[in-house]
Amino acid sequence: MPRLAGTLVLEAYLDQCVAADARLGSAAKILREIAATSIEVADLIALGLLFGRLGASRDSTNTDGDVQKELDVLTNDMFIEAFKRAPVAAVVSEELSDPLGLDPTAPLVVAMDPLDGSSNIDANVSIGTIFSVLPALPNASDLYAHFLQPGRAQIAAGFVIYGPQTSLVFVLGDGATQIFTLDRRHGCFFQAASDFKIASDSTEYAINASNYRHWDSPIRTYVDDCVQGAEGPLKRNYNMRWVASLVAEAYRILLRGGVFLYPADQRAGYADGRLRLLYEANPVALLVERAGGLATDSVRPVLDIAPSVIHERAPLVFGSSNLVELVARYHNDPQFSAERAPLFGKRGLMRN
Repeated sequence: MPRLAGTLVLEAYLDQCVAADARLGSAAKILREIAATSIEVADLIALGLLFGRLGASRDSTNTDGDVQKELDVLTNDMFIEAFKRAPVAAVVSEELSDPLGLDPTAPLVVAMDPLDGSSNIDANVSIGTIFSVLPALPNASDLYAHFLQPGRAQIAAGFVIYGPQTSLVFVLGDGATQIFTLDRRHGCFFQAASDFKIASDSTEYAINASNYRHWDSPIRTYVDDCVQGAEGPLKRNYNMRWVASLVAEAYRILLRGGVFLYPADQRAGYADGRLRLLYEANPVALLVERAGGLATDSVRPVLDIAPSVIHERAPLVFGSSNLVELVARYHNDPQFSAERAPLFGKRGLMRN
């Protein structure tokens, strides 16, 4: 079996999975195409300004209303071409308004954000590709129906992060979360981490604090209590992180714990959150749950939510289980109410 320094190569791992469960064969083919295409994308990103202004704006917007970057469109086209070589019936992409039909006889469909964090392209900050693989429904009335399944129906999901390392992070079938990292000397991915667990507790949280004034009171109260540190009701000091790249935040949390919050807020267009349920929240949620963490819409498990439209938005809170549960308690438990009683500063919030 091919190995590098005692490490399993991606092709061999996928072969093992299919040998154990032949039903995963089609999903494994998709993962192979994603891996191969991501190497091309990584090479393109690595050129930076030598290639040109990859982060330059176009005269078009995506489904989110964001101005498309050159690399948004390039990566979208590259992955669609890859899926034409795989058993994919249809594709949903952040860069497409409607599903794109490919092979109507294929057993799977793919939802993707071809380039997450594209605002960071020219700043040399980690960006990525996020994907979700779902079963094609045999009795679907149209292409849209294939994608309106809760996240627990995902057969495979994951992301590629293009940063100091290029890594493919994924779940296949009922397996654990895997991290395979590209070795450029050999031009292929080797297993870097397997069957790891997200720390159940942490003192790191990630949120865009510039939106503080727009948050609902449970999120404000939670962040206020974190900011108070050891002198506040949580009785310990916290560090805040914010990269503005979902894959970078997720990768950090998978490896060292913490909690990420992108809540709904009171701005126009943010009442239901901002991240896309199908191809951002669901893939990350599956990775996190399989690694022992939790992912919610602040209260409900993300993977239990059935989307009603393909580009549906959802709030997202994920990471260390203790912290995600604590955020939910700020929403549900009167003890955590933002209507602070006179003795609020002395309350014991960490009590069960």
